Amino acid sequence: MFASVQDVEALASVGYDALLADAQKRKVLNRDKRRLKRLRRIADRLVPHTGVFRDDAPGWNWQVNLIQESKLNASCMPGGRIIFYSGIIERLRLTDDEIAAIMGHEIAHALREHARERISQQQSAEVGAAVTRAVAGKQVAALATDISRTFFLLPNSRLHEQESDLLGIELAARAGFDPRAAASVWKKMASKTSSSTPEFLSTHPSHESRIADLTEQAVRLMPLYEDARKPKPKPSARLRKQT
Repeated sequence: MFASVQDVEALASVGYDALLADAQKRKVLNRDKRRLKRLRRIADRLVPHTGVFRDDAPGWNWQVNLIQESKLNASCMPGGRIIFYSGIIERLRLTDDEIAAIMGHEIAHALREHARERISQQQSAEVGAAVTRAVAGKQVAALATDISRTFFLLPNSRLHEQESDLLGIELAARAGFDPRAAASVWKKMASKTSSSTPEFLSTHPSHESRIADLTEQAVRLMPLYEDARKPKPKPSARLRKQT
């Protein structure tokens, strides 16, 4: 980990703000209020359970924003800064459970500091340089391009993807979202992408092996999901008065 936590956090903070400012300028930020509210409602259910995996995570400065573009993409930057593109919701016709599966997966990348790891593997000096340029007043659009490259285009390793699949599906199940939706997402994704790159040449698992793994994990996590869906007892009148 050559890139420091402080540098990566600074880059994520400045970069996220730059992406939002650029989207705002192009009038594609948070245009669909009902869909934005839906995303934030799902995040509100997921975030409290991040503490199972990392003690400090529930206290992060969580943010959820929606960019109106056709990209099949979503991300959670370090510190809990979530971006969804409308294209992934619209083109895949995602249910709440499927959105939670994607969001859980992206949150898992942040919980495990995968961005920091892959930035370190590339060149840690670029992180500090990007922050310096931002502080020096680099144009928002140019900075947003830098950040998009750093957090969206640098590929996660296959190990990162597999780890985030497993952690993300568990996070969703703990929040009461159907873990079977994760495999459903990748079935839909497979139907929308034409890549046939052999798995051993790719940093990502193949659609087939990913779906098989997620289906197997969903079976294991069903008791956790079913428990989360059980009605919780309401506090007594005396307890409600005290609180």
